[in-house]
Amino acid sequence: MSQATKRKHVVQEVLGDFVTPTENQQIVKVVGSRGNNLHETITPQGQTFLVSMPTKFRKNIWIKRGDYVIVDPIEEGEKVKAEISFILYKDHIQHLQKQQLWPEEFMEEPSPQDKPDKQQHKDEEAEENDEEQDGSDTEDDEADLFVNTNRCNYQYSESEENDSEEEDEVEGRTEK
Repeated sequence: MSQATKRKHVVQEVLGDFVTPTENQQIVKVVGSRGNNLHETITPQGQTFLVSMPTKFRKNIWIKRGDYVIVDPIEEGEKVKAEISFILYKDHIQHLQKQQLWPEEFMEEPSPQDKPDKQQHKDEEAEENDEEQDGSDTEDDEADLFVNTNRCNYQYSESEENDSEEEDEVEGRTEK
């Protein structure tokens, strides 16, 4: 089987199947990546441990901090205590919540991205109406922009005339 065909089947399996955890499996939340396909996770009870990603997922499926996974325990593991058996996406989580298999400790407020489109559209309209009433400027909107900390911050002046007058005053050449 070619690499592309294998990737296609793995992605179909992950995105298409709705899996429920068995008795020995558990649902955990990914806290961070530790490298070498190891991820630190936390259980609903608050216990943290490392889990490994099986080779079928490597370079095919990506997980990040905050994602949920179903893991199989590893009996002989000291540091790595489980292996990822399934990666849960939004649809999978909703399916598990409907079946009441989702841990109460992981229940969260839905983020704006997870809201249904109609509800999100109503919220956006309400925000627009509030902004119109407040008369907010674009300066407020710029405060929410991402700031790249890897770039130098340059101070830009408002006009060149003010700068040249200030330079003349510093050098003692004020002309009136």
